[in-house]
Amino acid sequence: MSATRRARLLPGALVSMVMVTGIISSLGAPLIPSISADLGVSLSAAQWSLTATLLVGVVSAPIMGRLADGPRRREALLGSLLVVTAGSVIAALAPSLAVLVAGRAMQGLGLGLVPLGMAAARDELPAAQVPGVIGLLSVAGAAGVGAGYPISGLLAGIDLSAAFWFGAVASSLALALAFVFVPSTAGRPPAPLDAVGAALLTGGLAALLIAIAEGSGWGWGAAPTVVLFLAAIASLGIWAAQQLRVAEPLVDLRLARHPAVLTADVCATVLGVAMYMFLSAASEYVQTPSTLGYGFSASVVVAGLCLVPFSVVSVVGSRALPLSTRLLGKRNLLPVGSLVIAAGGLVFALFHVHLWSAFAMMAVLGLGFGLTFAAIPGMIVGAVPESETGSATGFYQVVRYIGFSLGSAIAASLLASATPAGSRLPGLSGYTAIVWTGIAICVAAAALAWLLPRRGAGAAREPDAAELRREEEEAELASAGLPGVGAD
Repeated sequence: MSATRRARLLPGALVSMVMVTGIISSLGAPLIPSISADLGVSLSAAQWSLTATLLVGVVSAPIMGRLADGPRRREALLGSLLVVTAGSVIAALAPSLAVLVAGRAMQGLGLGLVPLGMAAARDELPAAQVPGVIGLLSVAGAAGVGAGYPISGLLAGIDLSAAFWFGAVASSLALALAFVFVPSTAGRPPAPLDAVGAALLTGGLAALLIAIAEGSGWGWGAAPTVVLFLAAIASLGIWAAQQLRVAEPLVDLRLARHPAVLTADVCATVLGVAMYMFLSAASEYVQTPSTLGYGFSASVVVAGLCLVPFSVVSVVGSRALPLSTRLLGKRNLLPVGSLVIAAGGLVFALFHVHLWSAFAMMAVLGLGFGLTFAAIPGMIVGAVPESETGSATGFYQVVRYIGFSLGSAIAASLLASATPAGSRLPGLSGYTAIVWTGIAICVAAAALAWLLPRRGAGAAREPDAAELRREEEEAELASAGLPGVGAD
């Protein structure tokens, strides 16, 4: 194939790859009750099939971002897709939860592939074509996730392994596209990779998530729980100190010196926690047998469809960002968006005896997350020098995935604490605790989004007309991409 023809077909290939990885990443939340039933484990234990994927995504995103700028971009893309494919096969054949979680962790590597695709588009396409293709890649990622929910639900309704076999076929297709269309970057200078930082971050987060997810079962004062919390504090503390000293850090923590960046990243983390608590609660609650006195005995297909409004309305929220900025003011976007998310949780808390409340909750959550997750990149880009934009947006992706992982682990812990001995299904109090905790977290996020920017209030002044125009342009650019749901 000629270089000219390959360059012409590259955008379509990249969009297809990103959409496929989005679909594969969504093989999570709706399937947790099916995993629990098929493998005979509790819902809180089955939640690890989601948490493990997100944990790997936390670390893979910055690592892939580094590799995208080096001489081994193509090899990293092919190797990652090969691991994702192998993980899908392992998950499909898994005889136990431990093997399934291992396969799902391997699938989590796919969450770091979007930066590789965007870097390929940036370097291989004409400059005039790059913004549109990058925006399309963002849309494709979110569209893949939205499509993955009903697809995985439909396939799991036939057989649980069918959903993971579908993931294996889809990732094999993405692997073939990458092999044919993505050019090599051999000859470029090596991109420094902070392997020590990656190891410390992985170890610290793993210890923290295990302690949170299992602490209610072991006892919060039990030796294993305390040891894991101490190990997490030590590892993450050393990691933070190491990141501030190393010349090429995995995550540039110095960026938090900007009040707007600090506000955006703190809110992204907190809202990420709430998002995966709500997603887990809704998809698992609707599938709970109604004979328990709650739940709707819904199929996994209905559970997948329940999450579709989230993806669809998040598109609307992100596209409405410029209008929302003019109506609310840039200062109020995050506080208002956080309160909209809290309102979505309140809908389910008050009307959870009706199935429609789950769909309504997801739609309202989609609006709130669409607004906030589309606004945050613009806040970050407008606060840092152009030379720091890549690091700052990469930092945002990392903290957002950390929030997702923590939300999944907290949901597992709350469900475990409400699960009677000898049962694999939690009581209603577990879901009630998740929803009200999520609402409280969103209210806290709104307060943080309002108060943190006051750190720089002493130097604040009214923006002039040129600055207002620039802010609107940033909002337009941010709305070109979608917030997505990251994974599952």
